[in-house]
Amino acid sequence: MQATRSLPPHAAITTMAATMPMKKATAFHYLAVVFLLLLAFTTPRATAAEPAPFPGKKSSWNGFDRYDFNVDGKNVLVVTPKQAATGRPWVWHGEFFGHKPAPDIALLGKGCHIVYMRVPNMLGSPGAVAHWDVLYRELTEKHGLAKKAALVGLSRGGLYAYNWASANPEKVACIYGDAPVCDFKSWPGGKGKGKGSPRDWQLVLQEYGFKNEAEALAYQGNPVDQLAPLAKANVALLHVYGDADVVVPWEENTGVVAERYRQLGGDIRLIAKPGVGHHPHGLEDSTPIVEFILQHVQVK
Repeated sequence: MQATRSLPPHAAITTMAATMPMKKATAFHYLAVVFLLLLAFTTPRATAAEPAPFPGKKSSWNGFDRYDFNVDGKNVLVVTPKQAATGRPWVWHGEFFGHKPAPDIALLGKGCHIVYMRVPNMLGSPGAVAHWDVLYRELTEKHGLAKKAALVGLSRGGLYAYNWASANPEKVACIYGDAPVCDFKSWPGGKGKGKGSPRDWQLVLQEYGFKNEAEALAYQGNPVDQLAPLAKANVALLHVYGDADVVVPWEENTGVVAERYRQLGGDIRLIAKPGVGHHPHGLEDSTPIVEFILQHVQVK
């Protein structure tokens, strides 16, 4: 018996096409379809664009890569995890990056990025919020970070975190406040129980563009006044505070936020530190902070 030789599929199709009795136009169309099918199966498929690497100076921070660069004329730093968690979650500090770093180190170990933009004398003013807007676009559109950030407001950092959050509630996963300033009349204004800071009060007047102190005192844009958008967006809050704080009295800041947020139907958890003042910040065991953030950035 004569041996037969099998042909590759595309060769068989081509041979069949050549021997089939058909009109020239039909044969041309048939061969064109065969060619397009072969092209589809042999052309590599396009893949989604990879997030751009972070630019700037590379260094090490507690064993993780840190990148320092400039966005919108301001210094920015990003600390990257060894392996990013699904969705590339991130934690954004309003102020005092690196102070009490245990939660950040734990979150990096779980795949979160840590971010800080240096605008220290702007006290959460509209100008500071505008800088944050630019950084948010840069990090999410160019570097592929998650669309919702976990915000950290430590002390005066509360003004940055809450003011940006109330203007962008759909971009916030949660807020962790550590003895946060939630009303500049309390600090640095010193118009309540606290001693205030005259220098920083002048910065508030300057950065917010108030003509005089009366305008500042009548202002209704402090975090305590702008909680409704966050409650509507179901943004969870966690506040850690010392109940003997005379710098940022909790009754004028965290206490007001808690009462109003609950009235709005919002979710807020309070962790009080009996007999503790403004310092030390954080918790001896930062597990509740870490778990709160991981829960809301949806890292298992």
